Amino acid sequence: MIAALAVVWEGSKALFAIPRYQLPHLHEILADFLREGAGGERWLWIMAQNAGYTALESLIGFALGSGAGLVLAIGFAHSRLLERGLLPYVVASQTVPILAIAPMVVVWLGTSWFSKAVIAAYLTFFPVTVNMARGLRAVDPDALALMRALAANSRQVFLKLRFPAALPYLFTALRISATASVIGAIVGELPVGSRFGMGVEIINAAQYYNSWPARLWAVDIVAASIGIGFYHLVAAVERHVVRWRPADAGDQWQ
Repeated sequence: MIAALAVVWEGSKALFAIPRYQLPHLHEILADFLREGAGGERWLWIMAQNAGYTALESLIGFALGSGAGLVLAIGFAHSRLLERGLLPYVVASQTVPILAIAPMVVVWLGTSWFSKAVIAAYLTFFPVTVNMARGLRAVDPDALALMRALAANSRQVFLKLRFPAALPYLFTALRISATASVIGAIVGELPVGSRFGMGVEIINAAQYYNSWPARLWAVDIVAASIGIGFYHLVAAVERHVVRWRPADAGDQWQ
């Protein structure tokens, strides 16, 4: 796959005569990882530090958002009144662009890692809320009737039937949220005042794009790698936890 991408990349440059400032050579992007920074450190090490900072913000935001979404979904599944009252506001919260919300959150909470984690959580909780609420209701009617025939109480029905049945839906949402949390953390790093993270590196690289395009491409590769890594981490956990999957689980998000 990587070899095919490299062939298409370099072939497109040669075939269409794409200039360097629009699409640098792959060897230029790779060489950028090995150059020395202002302090004498290799840029690869500098990127690793910034990527780790963004990854930590994303992970905390992912945990906060997923937890909030899970609690809301359970509340919606148990109370139609609560769902009718709060769901419109949950949906409305996603109509406001994250670029408009991020500066306000940074002003309210400061430029620490916590503000970026909150922004990441903002993008994380919605798919978890909607998909998990759907999963908690996607229970086999015959299985539910059997549980009631066995005199199972509400807690037993939830723990032994509803929650296990909803796990495929939950992990589908978590895979989407894992990548969204990285986007949220990076967007939170864009406002002035942030000192570390991939968002800061994106701003710095964009300032020199015309004369040094390889740097921005290298930053984008590192940022994308964080999201891809999070996605595969959630997918690996899913393979160990979920042994079955209904045919329509998560169709809304795939």
